[in-house]
Amino acid sequence: MTATTLSFAPLVPALLAYGLGALAFMVSVLALVRGLKGWLWRALAACGLTLALLNPALVRETRDSLSDVVVLITDDSASMAVEERARIQARAADAVRALTVADPMLDLVEVSGGASPDGTRLNTALRQGLGSAPRERLAGIIIMSDGQVHEPPASANALGVEAPVHHFLIGDPSARDRRLIVSEAPRYGLVGDPVSFTLRVEDDAAEGETAIVRLSVDGGEPFQTSVQIGQDVIVQAEIANRGPNVVQIEVESAAEELSLINNHAAVNVTGVRDRLRVLLITGEPHNGARAWRNLLKSDPSVDLVHFTILRPLDKDNSVPNDELALIAFPVFELFETNLNEFDLVIFDRYRRRNILRPLYFDNISNYVQEGGALMVTTGPPFAGQESVAYSPLASVLPAAPDGAIAEEKFTPRISTRGERHPVTAPMMNAQDQWGPWYRRIGARSLSGETLIEAPDGDPLLTLARAGEGRAAILLSDQAWLWARGYEGGGPHDELFRRVAHWLMGEPELDEERLTASVANGVLDVVRTTLGDAIAPLEVEWPSGESQTVDMIQARPGRFTARLDSTEQGLIRLRSGDLTTVTASGPLNPLEFIDLRPDRDGFAALTAATGGGVFALNAEQSAPDLRRMPARARQVGLNWAGLRRNNAHVVSDAQRTPLAPGLLTALIMLGLLAGAWRLESR
Repeated sequence: MTATTLSFAPLVPALLAYGLGALAFMVSVLALVRGLKGWLWRALAACGLTLALLNPALVRETRDSLSDVVVLITDDSASMAVEERARIQARAADAVRALTVADPMLDLVEVSGGASPDGTRLNTALRQGLGSAPRERLAGIIIMSDGQVHEPPASANALGVEAPVHHFLIGDPSARDRRLIVSEAPRYGLVGDPVSFTLRVEDDAAEGETAIVRLSVDGGEPFQTSVQIGQDVIVQAEIANRGPNVVQIEVESAAEELSLINNHAAVNVTGVRDRLRVLLITGEPHNGARAWRNLLKSDPSVDLVHFTILRPLDKDNSVPNDELALIAFPVFELFETNLNEFDLVIFDRYRRRNILRPLYFDNISNYVQEGGALMVTTGPPFAGQESVAYSPLASVLPAAPDGAIAEEKFTPRISTRGERHPVTAPMMNAQDQWGPWYRRIGARSLSGETLIEAPDGDPLLTLARAGEGRAAILLSDQAWLWARGYEGGGPHDELFRRVAHWLMGEPELDEERLTASVANGVLDVVRTTLGDAIAPLEVEWPSGESQTVDMIQARPGRFTARLDSTEQGLIRLRSGDLTTVTASGPLNPLEFIDLRPDRDGFAALTAATGGGVFALNAEQSAPDLRRMPARARQVGLNWAGLRRNNAHVVSDAQRTPLAPGLLTALIMLGLLAGAWRLESR
């Protein structure tokens, strides 16, 4: 293609040439006003001088045309998986690709993006696409998205584009979608106390009606309540465990909903205990009493009530009873009126001395059966007639004495069951460095699990469940040697702190437990058990799809599984009777709050660039794409324009001067001579 254009190559700065021409023109006008006869000739001479300084020429160019570029941005965020949006988008993208294949003067730059843990972010993909498209060749930008964007779309000025931006809206904007929105939720809650959530159910098609909302904590038994649609309501759930608690909230589905994904919400509430109240009763002064007291007092979250019985009531000496302690032993208040206020009761080398009546032992037994925690550390009295094993406490104790007392050097060891139990399993690798004990009380296990035993297999530490509560028994009074570091010592503080936490129901120490977490797109599942085999793992993904896998044994009592997690939302897991939930990505992704296509997502950008918004659904195909002149309208009823920029490169150019120097000089001299002759008359 060839083209001829007028070109100027000033011999002096263009501003100077125009200035001289303007000055000559004003002088000519002045001469005209004064009536000078040669003003016209001088004016023509000045014009010739100006023209010569501008150095005009005709340029004949041979041009090679350049193709225009259309940028296609496709949304790959999670909301595009709803209904048939991905298929609709793929069909529309194929139409754009077909146009670029059919038109050799149109190139395609295609970029996918938008997926982000905190919603749809398409600005990065948009700038990436524009980085591959020269602005002078940009024919247009086509954004295929459902319009659910969670950052302000960049303006046309910020992007530096003049070409039209068209938004192909994927999905049906008139579809019905019921949504559950949690507007206020606590981050922390006291274990055993209810926490409040403020939520709202939105459904444009059922405004003013009611809906059933169900709540459950960590996959437990749900409870339900009725709420008003469109109004903020407050619901409560009780936090049962210390640490993370996933509270699931679900609203019943409506007819012909767009999706059920946003009918669910989840809140992670960290359970914290108020100060733990521990009652420690030491039956008689001994070396281990201080070790127990130091252990419990070292924990700032423990509120310790400690009584030591210095003298039995039947012992006769000259010391008055009121001088044996600063305060009287309040047995009635402790074991009748206030017993349920304690989280843990510890009897340390206690013997029955008529201080506690059988009624009080009955109360303690009932306290355990109803969910309390009891720890008994024994000594020689446990083997005799004054043993608490011959009281109503026998119904909850995990072991009974056989009357024997062994006083010999031995080193405790973790039992086979203890190798699997979460209380003692972390100590397995260090037991070769444990120091010895010198006394143990003979007993037979009645229930529960023996975690630490003597070399001959006799029980030393046994844990058991009793009704709704838990109980533990230590069949030696030599554990304090570990606290003193005797011959290397042992894990005194760690062991009994873990025992106390197990007794108080800390979930991470449960014998049978299923836990899961997601990191870097990988779902890690851990199943803790005392058995040799477990049920297969059932996984329900956020999309509703289910998967069953066999877990691999990592070590005795611990099975694991690893799965790729590509979906965002709540993952539900089950293995036998155990269930748990975990979140992949944010618990309540912005992506799923409102799944209806939004026409206003890119409305400001399309309006500023002369583009349009076109709704596409399963029946509605993509609009016609037309190549339009740069200054023409770029949008119509069912068509979208792509600008023709006529960009090119010059492969050859020929320049023909229009004011040759010699010819121009002769003309100017002739004009000046004519002016002089006319004025000389």
